[in-house]
Amino acid sequence: MAPLSAPGGAAPPSRRTRRTRHVVTAWATAAVVAALAACSPGSAGDAASPDPTPNPDVTSPAPTPAPDPSDAPAAPEEPVEAPARYLLATEAESDGLAVVDPTIREGSAVVDRIEVGAAPWGVAVHAPTMRAYVSTAQGVAVVDLATRERVDLIPYRDTPARVGFGEYRRGGMGIAVSPDGTRVYVAVHRGDSSTLETIDVASREVLASTPVGLRPFDVLVAADGSEVYTVDHDEFSVHVVDTTTFEARRIEVAPFGTEGGLASFEKPHYAVLDDDGSLLLPYQGRVLVRLDPATGTATSVPSAADSHQHGVARTPDGRVVVVGNGPFGNAAGGPNVTVLDPATGAEQVAPLTRRHETATTWTDPATGGLSAVLAGGYTQAEAWDGATVVDLDTLATYEIQIPGRPQVVVPLPEGPAA
Repeated sequence: MAPLSAPGGAAPPSRRTRRTRHVVTAWATAAVVAALAACSPGSAGDAASPDPTPNPDVTSPAPTPAPDPSDAPAAPEEPVEAPARYLLATEAESDGLAVVDPTIREGSAVVDRIEVGAAPWGVAVHAPTMRAYVSTAQGVAVVDLATRERVDLIPYRDTPARVGFGEYRRGGMGIAVSPDGTRVYVAVHRGDSSTLETIDVASREVLASTPVGLRPFDVLVAADGSEVYTVDHDEFSVHVVDTTTFEARRIEVAPFGTEGGLASFEKPHYAVLDDDGSLLLPYQGRVLVRLDPATGTATSVPSAADSHQHGVARTPDGRVVVVGNGPFGNAAGGPNVTVLDPATGAEQVAPLTRRHETATTWTDPATGGLSAVLAGGYTQAEAWDGATVVDLDTLATYEIQIPGRPQVVVPLPEGPAA
């Protein structure tokens, strides 16, 4: 893949934040009412007695009054995360994190913008604390999502000597946050090697820098937080990093072999985690690899997309959405999007006119329909300033405008609903 040159030179854009507030907060409301049913005590008399006259020596207990429903304590309400109305997109050719409204089809869909640092690649969100962590060329930007401001920039242990732009620029790449929000895991490309840096959020300290495979496009965390996985693009591998010892083990994932090395197109890019903890990695629109990180065992689900694939997202019902970018390597088809069920093998493929880098899912607040949003910041040639929204029921599409070559796109949480 050819690197993209810095736009207008190596200097990043102005630090002045350009903010356009169109804040529409959608809070879901849940209420639970508990009521206790009244019950009457039964008679204790002997039904077989021939004498219905009451015995004056026997005192019947007074009936228990029925409880008043208004005196019952209200059941505690569980906080519910409201569906995301907006998305976050890293502007890889700039220094911004865009807040995107996918319902805006005319003009720019960016409703707010946060300056985070030069050449942002990935973004990870921790909804309970309303924090976003962005891997830039300069460090990890910490963003307060409630105020939409950068509140910190944590330098890497392996900070690049110079700031660059494009696919091969040095600095942060894939990034993830631990389930409890106390740690951030970021892949740092150093040129001839790469590491996974573990950052303690409270102290800002880099706890460990673990060698992993070259240029990890993606980083994922196990549901229990015990392991972190790096998807090593240039080494046909996944590294499994223990979050207690920080030790790593390498698993080769090369369904079509490693011939061609750095020039090969049959390499991994991004992954998602399935419910059973396995990693799902798409390759060339020909197979979806299911990798068991515990055993290193890999199995494949066939695909008919036949297109060089990059980004992948997972729907709530377990399907995967994968972006295809055309005829590269052993893939012969054009750009497309595929929706594949790993459990059944059922697949839908729709052609596209553009290339894309990553994918996420989004629920339309007006219709409740589920869509995929595909970011146009393709790391190779033909990147564009926008995203494609795909209705996952009909596969109908429309485009939205996002300046700055949006590379990674994720939902912006609305926060807990009362």
